[in-house]
Amino acid sequence: MMDVQKLYHILKEIQEKNGYFFNRKRETVFELLKALLINKDRYGYMGCPCRLASGDKEKDKDIICPCVYREPDVREYGSCFCNLYVSKEWNEGKIEHRYVPERRPPEKFGF
Repeated sequence: MMDVQKLYHILKEIQEKNGYFFNRKRETVFELLKALLINKDRYGYMGCPCRLASGDKEKDKDIICPCVYREPDVREYGSCFCNLYVSKEWNEGKIEHRYVPERRPPEKFGF
């Protein structure tokens, strides 16, 4: 399994170029990255650690991190559902940290 530190540095470099930042709470970030690596080991893909993956990559393609809901979540709330990826303003405390509701349609929950 890949090291959490290595994953952190790889994703940080890639995502910051796209305007997405890790939550400033490093302990939270490392717990979420660890869960991503566990899901990768378990399912073969990094399913969102805040959602229940089915184990079917095709069914779960919307929740493979970064999920398809990240962009609208960060745009609207400054943070994704998991609080892994956030905007610069969110990290700097310039916008309120609000609850991010689940965008994944309920019909995708059933296995």
